[in-house]
Amino acid sequence: MSRVCSICQRGRMTGNTVSHSNRKAGRVWNVNLQKVKLKGKTGKSYVCTNCLKSGKADRV
Repeated sequence: MSRVCSICQRGRMTGNTVSHSNRKAGRVWNVNLQKVKLKGKTGKSYVCTNCLKSGKADRV
């Protein structure tokens, strides 16, 4: 399963952790996905919490 929202297609973001001495190390921010049942679809889909809060996802 790829960690992507099925509605807005938001996925993971990459960036750097920057220490006090300004050393950079790569890191990843994952999307807050929830497994929900949607109207008009069979089975469950992964939807981000922003879509759930804004009402873009029609829950059953």
